Amino acid sequence: MSARDGGRPRNAKPMSSGTIGSWADGADVIVIGFGVAGASAAVEAAVHGADVLMLERTSGWGGAAALAGGFIYMGGGTPLQKACGFEDTPEDMHAFLTAAMGAGADAAKLAIFAERSVEHFDWLTSCGVPFRAAFYDRPGWEPSGDEGLMYSGGENAYPFAELVRPAPRGHVPQMRNKRTGERGGGYMLMEPLAETVASLGVRIDYDTRFERLVAESDGRVSGVVVTSYGEELVVRARRSVVLAGGGFTFNPDMVARHVPVLTTRAGSATDAHDGQCIRAAQALGADVTHMHACEAAVHTDPALMIRGIVVDGRGTRVINEDTYPGRIGQELVSHHSSQAFIVADEQAVDEAAADRNPSSAFAPPQPAWVSDDVAELEEAAGIPAGALAATLELYNRHAERGADPVHHKATQWVRPLRAPYGLFDLRGATSGFPLGGLRTDIDGAVLDVNNEAIPGLRAAGRTTSGIAAGGYASGCSLAEGSFFGRRAGRAAAHDPPLGASRSSLG
Repeated sequence: MSARDGGRPRNAKPMSSGTIGSWADGADVIVIGFGVAGASAAVEAAVHGADVLMLERTSGWGGAAALAGGFIYMGGGTPLQKACGFEDTPEDMHAFLTAAMGAGADAAKLAIFAERSVEHFDWLTSCGVPFRAAFYDRPGWEPSGDEGLMYSGGENAYPFAELVRPAPRGHVPQMRNKRTGERGGGYMLMEPLAETVASLGVRIDYDTRFERLVAESDGRVSGVVVTSYGEELVVRARRSVVLAGGGFTFNPDMVARHVPVLTTRAGSATDAHDGQCIRAAQALGADVTHMHACEAAVHTDPALMIRGIVVDGRGTRVINEDTYPGRIGQELVSHHSSQAFIVADEQAVDEAAADRNPSSAFAPPQPAWVSDDVAELEEAAGIPAGALAATLELYNRHAERGADPVHHKATQWVRPLRAPYGLFDLRGATSGFPLGGLRTDIDGAVLDVNNEAIPGLRAAGRTTSGIAAGGYASGCSLAEGSFFGRRAGRAAAHDPPLGASRSSLG
């Protein structure tokens, strides 16, 4: 449910086609949602000859994708990787994803996603998505400028760097007049996709909210019920419906039930991610998976984290600080109740400032407490007496020789921290979004609880459970949304048509 729904769940029970006298409109393929998954589905369905109608609840295209930093996770030897001097193979990409995406990740999706990643890069560029051949080699959430390639999943950090040859796979569309959260890489991905959608003659109805599905007596999906300007309309899908309306970040009931660690966190999505697409499919018997899993961001400067140490509320160090910041956020949310601090010194603060883009709109983090006396810091932060001191002593003792045997941070980031120490408060400084959703096959067919495809129904993007089952890398959502959105749209265009028995549209 979105904020505009006042916290009230909407009816998701399917409507029987037998109760419909006439249809307000119709198309071969109906796509719900004009984010990255919906746009990609619409493009491929149209290219493959389908009459496509997109239904978008807001007044314009973009969705959460247009507000994102813009990483698209691709690899296997893309032209951008090669232009920046990096070698990668589909096998290496697959090995990393298998290790990083969490236990129980969909093996079939991982395999085809890695195998055809280069082809997906080529498809995006054919749609006009631009990439600048420049590598961003400093720690951060995203490039500070318009660089096109960056490590975005901890590939070059423990434990992954010891398992598979590292390669950067965070591809960022080239930005013009960058404004993070408004006109960043995600906007530069969506703008050319929206232009491609328009060039193919896809029809789009904005301000049209999806409510529920329409089903035939045999269970086949044959349309959707929507609300537009207060009027309920029923729209016919002659071949298939593609659900791409987002996940359930802004459905507090679903979050509390499935991923309660996010209940007190801000949501990293738009309020259109209200779970309605998932609920409507579940009402037809659709299965869901990995509903407990989530991605989390810790709202601070990765360039500072990497040069200090991250400790929890008990003063115990949490993880190797040179990994993907989202892994740090996941660790804090899932196992430390977001009770955490950065311990850093003046050198760390100065070096982090030198890494920071001077034109950034984000203010550098400020320490909550500064002291030469670790005991004073422990008392101020409520850390058990002696706990932080013991952690610092252990870290510094090994750092004197450039080692980190506890968490294996890379040697280049390991050095003793010297007083005075700054303690940066990260308690509650996290936000996130669920990773679970509808269970689908590699072509977006929605599977029911008996592992059978629901006829006439496909899905893509955050409405589904994609390649991540607990782990994550920045760029997975935009990459899998566009990659599997394409496959869902193509398959939908070739789904068998409905009979002409009841459609008033012929």
